[in-house]
Amino acid sequence: MSDTTFDYIIIGAGTAGCLLANRLSADASKRVLLIEAGRKDDYHWIHIPVGYLHCIGNPRTDWLYNTEPDAGLNGRSLRYPRGKTLGGCSSINGMIYMRGQARDYDQWAQLVGDASWGWAHCLPYFMLHEDHHKGANALHGARGTAPELMHKNGNLYRKLLRHHNAGGEWRVEKQRLRWDVLDAFAKAAVQSGIPATDDFNRGDNEGVGYFEVNQKAGWRWNTAKAFLRPTCYARPNFELWNSAQVSKLLLEPASAGGGPLRCTGVQVWDGSSMVEALARAEVILCAGSIGSPQILQLSGLGPAQRLQSLGVPVAKDIPGVGENLQDHLQIRAVFKVKNTTTLNTQAASLLGKAKIGLEFALKRSGPMSMAPSQLGAFTRSDPAQPYPNLEYHVQPLSLEAFGQPLHSFNAITASVCNLNPTSRGTVHIRSARFEDAPAIAPNYLSTDGDRKIAADSLRLTRTIMAQAAMQPFAPEEYKPGVQFQSDTELAKLAGDIATTIFHPVGTTKMGHEEDTMAVVDGRLKVHGVLGLRVVDAGVMPLITSGNTNSPTLMIAEKAAQWIMEDAYAEMKG
Repeated sequence: MSDTTFDYIIIGAGTAGCLLANRLSADASKRVLLIEAGRKDDYHWIHIPVGYLHCIGNPRTDWLYNTEPDAGLNGRSLRYPRGKTLGGCSSINGMIYMRGQARDYDQWAQLVGDASWGWAHCLPYFMLHEDHHKGANALHGARGTAPELMHKNGNLYRKLLRHHNAGGEWRVEKQRLRWDVLDAFAKAAVQSGIPATDDFNRGDNEGVGYFEVNQKAGWRWNTAKAFLRPTCYARPNFELWNSAQVSKLLLEPASAGGGPLRCTGVQVWDGSSMVEALARAEVILCAGSIGSPQILQLSGLGPAQRLQSLGVPVAKDIPGVGENLQDHLQIRAVFKVKNTTTLNTQAASLLGKAKIGLEFALKRSGPMSMAPSQLGAFTRSDPAQPYPNLEYHVQPLSLEAFGQPLHSFNAITASVCNLNPTSRGTVHIRSARFEDAPAIAPNYLSTDGDRKIAADSLRLTRTIMAQAAMQPFAPEEYKPGVQFQSDTELAKLAGDIATTIFHPVGTTKMGHEEDTMAVVDGRLKVHGVLGLRVVDAGVMPLITSGNTNSPTLMIAEKAAQWIMEDAYAEMKG
C-alpha cells in the first residue's frame, strides 16, 4: 500500500466490482484499485457447485447477516447471506443465469426518464460478456464471436475493449444432471397450462424448464475467475487489496466557495491500521444492496435525522439511502414422494455420499455439480395477471430450514416466489462503527397484494402436483399441509415456511433528482456528490422478474462505458 493514489477506486470485488475492474483497467493510462473486505477465493468449496452449502453461514465467505424479526414472517428472523470473498455473491449464490423480463427494463427507463435503460438498449450489454453454450445468436453472446457493441465505431469504450479482446467472459452452460421426479414436475406444469421452454432469457421468461447456470465444465464460474484472473492480475496499472474493509468515504467541498461535495477517496481498515486511498477521478461503490447503503450512511450520506441520532456527522441529507429494499421471498412447499430416489436418501449413507463424490471426480456431474435449484418455471398466480408474476425453483430434496439436515424421507421442494413484491424494507446502520452489521428489515408480506399472491401461489403449486404426470410418485403435501385452505391461513403459513431467495435490491435506487428517495441518477452518480457512483443491485428502482446476478453484471457493463466516456470528455476539456 505504498502508493495510495489511483484514478479509480472500486469498493467491493463482487459481481459488479470484478467486471468494472476488468473494464476500467483496460485503459493502461488509468490506475485502478479494487478493495475487497473478504479473502481471496481460494477456498475449495467456492468452486464445487454444491459447495454453497459450506459457504453460506461460513465466516470465511459470508458476512453472516440476519434480518430483524419480521412481522410478515410471524416474528421470525432469517439468515441473510452476502458474499464476503473475491467474486462476492457470485462465489456463493445459486449460479442461475437469468436476465428477467423485458418489461422490467422498460419500466426502469420510464421511471428514470432514460431510454438507455430499456430492454432493447440493455440486451447488447448482457450479450457483451456472455459466453453461451449454444453459441452466439440474436439473443446470446459467445466467446470468439464479436457482439453487436464491438461492431460499432466512434466510441472509446468499444475501441478499448476491442483492442483488448474483451467480451465473452461469463460462461453459461446447461446443468449436468437431471432427475425423473423433476422431469415429471415439468410435465405436470405443462398439463396445468405452463408452456415448456428451453430459454428463459429471451425477454419473456414464461415457461418451465431446467435453469442454465454459470458453470464451466462442472465447476462454479464466479466473477473473479471471469474478469480478474488472469486479465487484471497481469496489468501493472491494477491493484487489489483484499481483507481490507472500507470504513467510510472521504468527502470535501468541490470548491472553496461551497457547492456540491466531492468524494476524494476512502478510509480503509487493513486489519491492523487505517489507511487512506485517494481517487483522482471516481470512487465506485459496488458493495451490494446491504454494504453500499451502510458505507454511504457511515460517511454521512443518508437520512439526516437518523444519522444525527447515531452521532454520525451529516455530509448530505439523502433520505433514500437504505430505503426501498425489495427481495424475493420464496415459499418452500414440500411434498413427500414415492417410487423414486431424491437427494434426501441418496446422500443419507456413506456409500451414497461416496458414489456422489466419485461421479463428480470422474465426470464433473451428479449432485455435487448441481445448483441449489435445477428446474424452474415462470407463470401467473391467476389468469388475470398480465404477465408471469411467479418463479418456481424446484429441488429434488427437502429440509426444515436452510442449513439444517435433509429429511430422512424422499421429497421434493417446490419453492415459489412473487416476482414483483410491493412490500418494501430498509437497511440502516445501528451505530457509527463500521464493524457493526446494519439492521436489515425486509418487511416481507406487509401488503395485502403480497399476501394474496402468496396464498394463490400455494394453491397453484397444489394444482401442479395434482396433475397426472406426478401421480406415479404419489405426492403427499408435507408443508404447509392440506388442512390449510383459506387466504388468511395460507398467507400466515407462508410466513412460517418462507425464506429469502437472496435477491436484495433497491436500497440506493436510481431516479430523477426531484424524486427525494432516489440516491443516484440515470448514470448511477450519487445525487449532489461529485466523483461518486453506486454500481450494484441497489440501484435497481424495481426488482427484476427473476434472479438478480446477471442484471447486476449488465448494470456494471453499462456503468463502465459511462465512466470511460466521462473521463474522455473531461480530458478533452
